[in-house]
Amino acid sequence: MSRPSKILATAALFVSLALVQQDACADDLQEQSQNPVANHNSLPIESNANFETGPTEKNAYSILIKPVYPVRLGDNWNLINRFIAPVVYLEGQDAIGPPDTSFELGGSEVFPGSDSEFGLGNLQYQAFFSPARPGKLIWGAGPAFELPTNTDKSLGSDTWSAGFAAVGLTIQGRWVLGLLLQNIWDVASDSGEPDVNRATVQPILTYNLDKGWYISATTTMSANWEADSGDKWTVPLGGGVGRLVRFGKQPVDFKLMAFSNVEKPEFGPDWSAQFTIKFLFPKS
Repeated sequence: MSRPSKILATAALFVSLALVQQDACADDLQEQSQNPVANHNSLPIESNANFETGPTEKNAYSILIKPVYPVRLGDNWNLINRFIAPVVYLEGQDAIGPPDTSFELGGSEVFPGSDSEFGLGNLQYQAFFSPARPGKLIWGAGPAFELPTNTDKSLGSDTWSAGFAAVGLTIQGRWVLGLLLQNIWDVASDSGEPDVNRATVQPILTYNLDKGWYISATTTMSANWEADSGDKWTVPLGGGVGRLVRFGKQPVDFKLMAFSNVEKPEFGPDWSAQFTIKFLFPKS
């Protein structure tokens, strides 16, 4: 069985497990799961398969471990700590492109190489200061950092980067609508490392159905402002379905999505599939 088939089979197995669960979670917990600055602990594990990347259109895979840990600051504010730890596998290329060609994978910049590589990418941290009692507009903003934790040069830039992140969303009936933005710049790097100026734009678009089901077109666009004009943007379009269920007392959110990149760098992936399991730990 090919690697993409294994990934899809694994996703189908977990979705099947979700289907047999009969006790769907409450609507408010479902909406909290879709809110990036909700005041509860969670552990999302996101698996991405990126197809036809690099000079000879090989595949790239990543698992993003994205824990969220909120802290209450007095009576009026929360500090939402969000981490992204990417584990990346890049299939080796039969040819190597120009040294400045790169693409986004797991929120970090990776570089196609002649050999297959597996390891840790660059760790990211976002700190959102958010009102503890938001109104109709739910929002948060704060600093963002990227640390050069990559275990191989092809898995990320050896550059310390920092910037800002902000999110705003609203819940209108069954709809969850919003936007998450981030931009980071290099603040310290080794000699010869490329400059960093990258943005992430994440439109949030979800429609909640009955019994924990929902439809989502939430995607992650990225822009490398240092790249040539034709290679700046990665714009995926697509969507998928999810369901929030309970296994005993443990709420778990499953989501399966697919995207086609309508705009991408020369060596970026043509399309991708994403499967996410999010463990929720609501505060009592």
